Amino acid sequence: MIAYLECFVHENDTESRPDDDVSSLSKALDLKGSIHDCEGPTDEASRDFGGMTVAARGNGHSINGQAMADRGLVLDMRSLDDHFRVVKANNDSFYADVSGGALWEDVLKRCVFKYGMAPRSWTDYLSLTVGGTLSNAGVSGQAFRYGPQTSNVTELQVVTGKGEIFNCSETENSELFFGALGGLGQFGIVTRARVLLQPAPDMVRWIRLVYTEFEDFTRDAELLVTRQDEEDSFDYVEGFAFVNSDNPADGRPSVPLDPDQVFDPTHLPRTAGSMLYCLELARHYRNADDPSIVDMGVNRLLGGLGFVERLKFQVDLSYLEFLLRVKRAEEHAKANGIWDAPHPWLNLFVSKSDIADFDRTVIKKILKDGIGGPMLVYPLLRSKWDTRTSVALPESEIFYIVALLRFTPPYPKGPSFENLVAQNKEIIQYCTKKGFDFKLYLPHYRSQDDWKRHFGNDRWSRFVERKTCFDPMAILAPGQKIFPRVSQP
Repeated sequence: MIAYLECFVHENDTESRPDDDVSSLSKALDLKGSIHDCEGPTDEASRDFGGMTVAARGNGHSINGQAMADRGLVLDMRSLDDHFRVVKANNDSFYADVSGGALWEDVLKRCVFKYGMAPRSWTDYLSLTVGGTLSNAGVSGQAFRYGPQTSNVTELQVVTGKGEIFNCSETENSELFFGALGGLGQFGIVTRARVLLQPAPDMVRWIRLVYTEFEDFTRDAELLVTRQDEEDSFDYVEGFAFVNSDNPADGRPSVPLDPDQVFDPTHLPRTAGSMLYCLELARHYRNADDPSIVDMGVNRLLGGLGFVERLKFQVDLSYLEFLLRVKRAEEHAKANGIWDAPHPWLNLFVSKSDIADFDRTVIKKILKDGIGGPMLVYPLLRSKWDTRTSVALPESEIFYIVALLRFTPPYPKGPSFENLVAQNKEIIQYCTKKGFDFKLYLPHYRSQDDWKRHFGNDRWSRFVERKTCFDPMAILAPGQKIFPRVSQP
């Protein structure tokens, strides 16, 4: 996690200096290392994962410069002390107290190897910081059961924009606690978090099922995420759309889970269209479990689902290997030179009532030629999210995350990233024009009016009140472009 502060050059000073608010916040963080003035672009502080701006860099995964500071300061939160301990609560629950700058993959390895436990909710990619994902939401295939990562943290330590340090929870300094969760870094910097743990399984049965019809795909996905009994569903449910072509990036070859597996298109019915869908599932089990019992349990859960029977792919791998699966994709992308290319991603939450229309127009028409990367589409449950946090959600109980994770090749092939950004805008404009119940996830707007519409009147009022209380000079996270800097008298 890298924290971003807005600072101004004082016109009457012979030398630039940070505002007093910034200095007090820096001292409160007690960072190990140096503070760099980011008035100009320099190495690590000059890029984000989106790759479309040149300014102060986030932790590698902001997309539109949200975590950047023009003429500001960058505080690298990875220089915080390496804090980690497992705590047992009075109700026999277990928690991990971790640094806000810790990477989730390191938290995973420590919890599993030393304690045989793991956090309940994840992101797909784990080379992200604890504080960074908690400032957004943190979503993956476990969220249908446990909610996002913001619903699985019980305490935070936060340094506000005034340089004050608070421990906060649902009952202590609750406004700051719920404000910071999903607060886009606007109210404070998360320096520590207490994360819920559960016993970690040993192994995972990882499955992908192919569908030709969006209606069948969504029916089965919703069936699985709404089952109440954990034994009657999978431990992980995601899904994605892909092109009915031989493109390795987002076509049929992207579906198999093992190099020895082959997607045979002759198994598709003649009615298959240009876009296909894949339901991605995982079932946890122990090394001591009888393989035949595991097989019977998985087959029972798959019974009645409407996938193409001969297009089922599965592998068994360790729990760590499964959770770190995107790490392998990262290594592959770096080897091919596409990791550092621009990534004009778009992430939305779209209500169940509008997702079929979204599929007909956006997926099947606007995106019919693919996006050069994964096109995630899977359902989440609003009741698993704590609506007291700052995250803006659709009103529907069932809503879908749609994540267009484009990987633009670093050579003249395919549309330019400018055209892909324009396509993202076209999608947002279509959803707005149609009156969809939708919200941007990892939102990016350039006007306060747009931010007001994003949050809605009541939530926006609460958001403004929290900003006034915890960061009155608006020095935190200026790259989000939510609040203008307040000049000192």
